[in-house]
Amino acid sequence: MIDDIQHQLQIIPIPAFKDNYLWLIHNQHKAIVVDPGDATPVIKALKELKLDLQTILITHHHQDHIGGVEILLRTYPDVKVFAPKLEQYLFAHEPVSEPDNVDLGDWISTAKVIDVPGHTLGHIAYYIEHQQQQLLFCGDTLFGAGCGRLFEGTPAQMMKSLQKLASLPASAQVYCTHEYTLHNIRFALTIEPSNKALTKRYQDAANLINAGRPTLPSTIALELATNPFLRSDYSEIQSSLFLEKPTSLETFSRIRELRNSY
Repeated sequence: MIDDIQHQLQIIPIPAFKDNYLWLIHNQHKAIVVDPGDATPVIKALKELKLDLQTILITHHHQDHIGGVEILLRTYPDVKVFAPKLEQYLFAHEPVSEPDNVDLGDWISTAKVIDVPGHTLGHIAYYIEHQQQQLLFCGDTLFGAGCGRLFEGTPAQMMKSLQKLASLPASAQVYCTHEYTLHNIRFALTIEPSNKALTKRYQDAANLINAGRPTLPSTIALELATNPFLRSDYSEIQSSLFLEKPTSLETFSRIRELRNSY
């Protein structure tokens, strides 16, 4: 029984800033935090839950994802930090990239590192298969019904990165780091209005937001059914964009352009 408790994972979204989620993974004793842009709510949660922070996982270098790391390291000096190998950081960390596997401790399975350039050139995601759970922490690459802006990478890079994530098990839970889902769905409906799964997702997401609850995690299956950035080869989307015999990449690029100004 004790062993079961120690290995039963819980994942909590810690709200930060306007729409960020800092994901806290724990087993009621030990904890991991993903992309802690703000240390204050993380420390508060750790103290309230009486958790021992052991690991910090960083997906990319933007300040709203790393701003709390130095304070957390001063507060919990034995914490290990993993961050993208292709990016620069001032705090002590272990650089990782695909195909590295990150040892998160004896209470949780290792995390597979996936290179997903696009939002930034060095962006990575972490994929964990623990017992019956498949967990994807993808930062600002894949969002609920959307994807990140291309601040450094190209449409081709982002499309390839998203295809990598889309190839994960359909049941994998998607933990992205912003509450953009409802706005993304509204946009998606402008280019695929006949998608019944998308209409249902809009209703479900609106209900969650109205109840003060997060729309995340998603699943890979739900994203494949409703995310226009994973559906650039669908005829209704291509027709909505008035593109003549476009490639999937041309469609993807146009979707990203339109979403930028939506």
